[in-house]
Amino acid sequence: MTELLDSLLRGAAVSARFSRDATLQGMLDFEVALARAEADTGLIPASAVAPITASAHAADLDWPALRDAAACAGNLAIPLVKQLTARVKALDPEAARFVHWGATSQDAIDTGLVLQVRGALDDLGADLDGLIAQFADQVRAHRATLMIGRTWLQHALPITFGLKLAGTLDALLRARTDLLALREQVLCVQFGGAAGTLASLGTQGPAVSAALAKHLGLSDAATPWHGQRDRIVRVGSWAASLTGLLGKFARDTAMLTQTEVGEIGEASGPGRGGSSTMPHKRNPVGCAAILAAAARTPQLVATLFGAMQQDHERGLGTWHAEWETLPELLMLCGGALATSRTLIDGWTVDGARMRANVDLTHGLIMAEAVTMALGESMGRLEAHRRIEARCRDAVAQQRDLLDVLREDDEITRVLSDDALVRLTDPQHYLGAAETFVSRVLALADAAAPDSLQGGTSQ
Repeated sequence: MTELLDSLLRGAAVSARFSRDATLQGMLDFEVALARAEADTGLIPASAVAPITASAHAADLDWPALRDAAACAGNLAIPLVKQLTARVKALDPEAARFVHWGATSQDAIDTGLVLQVRGALDDLGADLDGLIAQFADQVRAHRATLMIGRTWLQHALPITFGLKLAGTLDALLRARTDLLALREQVLCVQFGGAAGTLASLGTQGPAVSAALAKHLGLSDAATPWHGQRDRIVRVGSWAASLTGLLGKFARDTAMLTQTEVGEIGEASGPGRGGSSTMPHKRNPVGCAAILAAAARTPQLVATLFGAMQQDHERGLGTWHAEWETLPELLMLCGGALATSRTLIDGWTVDGARMRANVDLTHGLIMAEAVTMALGESMGRLEAHRRIEARCRDAVAQQRDLLDVLREDDEITRVLSDDALVRLTDPQHYLGAAETFVSRVLALADAAAPDSLQGGTSQ
């Protein structure tokens, strides 16, 4: 079932980072780097490195046997090390003695996971940069496109579509900043041996850890973090937060595609957004996929938070709960990002319909503007009471608010007809919208796209 829905819900690039072979290869890469680090420090013979390296290919492993053995062993690393050792022994019996020297299963699993996470963050960073660029283009294109702002699902005040998009762009830029910090703090090696002391390596433990980190292109943690899972939680929380803000974008977009609103349309074409029975349907399938991901992530990230209560130096069950949860969070985030990019790339924005919807209430949305101007003479509360009464009249009589206001002597005594015309024109009540848009675009222009992926955290 999961594989059947991958293309709908998960990002292809990120999913590949957590495939069966990628998971096994992450642990094997740890074992190769460990051998090299220990050879560098003189703990094992340099001649052992080549046979270990030559044997560490995930495609050569008997993965069904690994799967079955993991149920008894309690993790994948134990049977993996056994298979790797057997393969090395076939090449060089002496080298086989030094496979996994001084390490423990969690070192291989956690560091292997960090390598996978690094690749996933590369992919997510690339898509995030692309999405930011798309949003910036749309904000520029629609910075003057008038539309209605909605609060409590009701018409509130006029805004611009550019401002609405700028709010999401601003949030995406914050996610980008967080990702830069995240990479620096979480992409580090986990290497502690049986209980976090590296006692099996004598006095060479710290030197091996440093060399191991260098070979893997990771940073060397100040202490082994096998019992402290905040790094895992931070990655998952970042992914959940980004997916959630994309869900907010998808929710708004979906509501703007409703037939009665009709301000946005998702891309259409053969087989996209249709119905099995209604040929006319143009369903917002992209929004649905993003919202499905956003609906799942809160529960997944809660699992990671729950797993922080590890038992002493290695968790019983809590550590295990992370293994599928974190990859799923990252894959769902990847799917939401990719789908958001496709959605924006193919959508249609109906500016004329947006303008028409602004006028649906026949000027009622401009009541605040008139109230503020009138309040300068008669006080805000009295002005509010009088304009509220005129709004009720306009609704009851099904007339434009401007026409009703013109018949109120108290109002026309204070405000001229020219003033009323201007005050009831939505185009003249956009406040600081343009300023806010300009601020966000300046932030987007200042962002450095090439720093979100690649490189090391050393």
